[in-house]
Amino acid sequence: MGDFKKINRLVWLLPLVFVLGGSVVFLTGLSNQGSSKSIDQFEAYFFDSEKGDYVNLEIKSGGYNDLGFLADTVILKIPLSHPGFSNTDLIEISNPTFDITYLSYVDDQGNEIENLLALDNGVDFFYPNPVFPLPRYRDSSNFLEFKILSSDPFRFSLSTYRENTFLKKSTQTLALVAIYCGIMLALVLYNFFLFFIVQDRGYLYYFLYILFIGMAQISLLGYSYLFFFQESKTLYQVSIIIFSSLSGIFGVLFIQNFLKTKNHVPKLNKVLTGIAILYGFGSMARVLGLVEISYSITDLAGLMVVVFFITVAFIVANKNYKPAEYFLLAWAFFLVGLFSFIMHNTGLIYLGTFPSLPMLLGTAMEAILLSLALAYRINVLKQEKDREQSEKLRLMKEAEILILRQNEMLEEKVRRRTEELEETLHDLQQTQTQLVNQEKMASLGQLTAGIAHEINNPINFVSSNISPLKRDIKDVLELMEAYREKGKLEFSEAVKRELESLEDDLEFDYLLTEIDQLLKGMEDGAKRTVEIVKGLKIFSRVDEQDVKRVDLHDGLDSTLVLLNNTINDRIEIEKNYGDIPMVECLAGKINQVFMNILSNAVHAIFDHPEEGRAPKIVISTQQEGDTVKITIKDNGPGIPESIQNRIFEPFFTTKPVGKGTGLGLSIVYTIIENHKGKLALQSKEGEGSQFTIVLPVSQGQSA
Repeated sequence: MGDFKKINRLVWLLPLVFVLGGSVVFLTGLSNQGSSKSIDQFEAYFFDSEKGDYVNLEIKSGGYNDLGFLADTVILKIPLSHPGFSNTDLIEISNPTFDITYLSYVDDQGNEIENLLALDNGVDFFYPNPVFPLPRYRDSSNFLEFKILSSDPFRFSLSTYRENTFLKKSTQTLALVAIYCGIMLALVLYNFFLFFIVQDRGYLYYFLYILFIGMAQISLLGYSYLFFFQESKTLYQVSIIIFSSLSGIFGVLFIQNFLKTKNHVPKLNKVLTGIAILYGFGSMARVLGLVEISYSITDLAGLMVVVFFITVAFIVANKNYKPAEYFLLAWAFFLVGLFSFIMHNTGLIYLGTFPSLPMLLGTAMEAILLSLALAYRINVLKQEKDREQSEKLRLMKEAEILILRQNEMLEEKVRRRTEELEETLHDLQQTQTQLVNQEKMASLGQLTAGIAHEINNPINFVSSNISPLKRDIKDVLELMEAYREKGKLEFSEAVKRELESLEDDLEFDYLLTEIDQLLKGMEDGAKRTVEIVKGLKIFSRVDEQDVKRVDLHDGLDSTLVLLNNTINDRIEIEKNYGDIPMVECLAGKINQVFMNILSNAVHAIFDHPEEGRAPKIVISTQQEGDTVKITIKDNGPGIPESIQNRIFEPFFTTKPVGKGTGLGLSIVYTIIENHKGKLALQSKEGEGSQFTIVLPVSQGQSA
């Protein structure tokens, strides 16, 4: 639990980084206002196919326009006399969901002078909105004419930029999005890890909620199209509703679990379930192509989420449920970001060149605070458990005093009974751990054995056919050689020249050499595969529960075969195998020990490369009386002396968060201990580490 507290403190650094980074980008965007100009004076109309005539559209003066859903092509006619075109190079239309965006330079009669091509966001820059270069030579009496087709809501604003200003903006925006994605990904992994440690479904729901709300935000910004959906604009458009709906569904499941709404507010709990179902209908409608209906349903569900989430949180908080206060604080950040974004869209405030920043900050702060709320709940549960244990201890002391006053003999019996209960509890915990490990390793063994069996059949077929194939090809080549010798005597000169020319064209002599090389390669590959299958078969015995006499060298060799892909000839493996007898053991468990220690050595060497040092692992075996000693030594960075006495503790690890559980060496130590053996570590920082395993030859003995 102490490690969790340290992690939770580190999580507080994330909002600081993001807020500072976001503020820099935001303030930089405000400072660049003079270099970007909003275009808010233009004509907009579309051809109504039902009326057979053009219909004018109302344009707001604030710069941001929401024209709703329009099935036909929308035309925007912008006079170049607008002051926004003075001293600018590019024009941006801020909506990445448009299906088709076409821009042309036209005269006052509507005749096209030049077709302007959008910049390629995969080559010129990395930016989701359509961006077009302005005509180099332009007459202020002429116009720019956009023709746009969109199946999604027609929401946009128009801005012009100097080229260097736009490049700065796109770079800053991408940097902020990258920071946002990094923070959300860190929170996703953090809560995903805690789910497996704590086994609380709340972490599962929250992990999925963070994942999909983050995806929804980058989809709204258009970056998910650049990251994931460049091959299909339709998938990107669908993802906006799908990700939003999934974040809503898992958000509902999370609040039901986190605030215990089924107990605190059972009636509103049913309403929350209805909201989740409504989100599901919104997703189905979008998949079925009912775009307008899907947006309406999702917007309605979102409004209900805001109202009912806050209502439920206030009610639960009034019942002195502390986590609800964290929830309210987190949602306050989210709502501030949401309302700031809405006020910008309605023209009430101006948020610079990146108006989505408050939403990103809001969702990131919400995710961080809710992560802390979940962590706080762990502390609450721990405090409750401590209080319960303290209360039990107090009662036990009172009982002890009473027993002492009444009878010394009864006190002794109670003490012995308490010790027996503690020992039984310890035994049960050990048994539970062993059962979990056995079940995991049994599944791994069955899977590995199945794979080895499936590979073994076809590779045996290949191996058995290589020798007959070589004989057949040899016979064919002998026949060819006989034909050649016979032809030299009996064929005409013209035929011989023709055949010699054909041999030269086909490079016949090279073909003979190549056939021999190919057959040798097939034979070597088959032998190599047989070795790998053998290693898999040996390693798959992790589920065996019977003690057998096994050759430890086979186990070491099979482990090295399975690590070949990781080692990839980058580490020298030196084997100093002695003459050792067969050892009674659980082969699969001992193979697990070899795999863990060797893979730790490989990772230590690769994670801490040192110039001038040739990576090397030395494996030695020897018999010492009735025991066998195996040493595995590497020349990696070594283990500091200050932590060597903790290296076999459960959950202790020197690896970064997310790269190790700290259980590997603890399990290894338990396996060796169960085999009546010994496991020792010798390490000096900067010179490498050596693990020494001592096993009795017979399980009737002790090492």
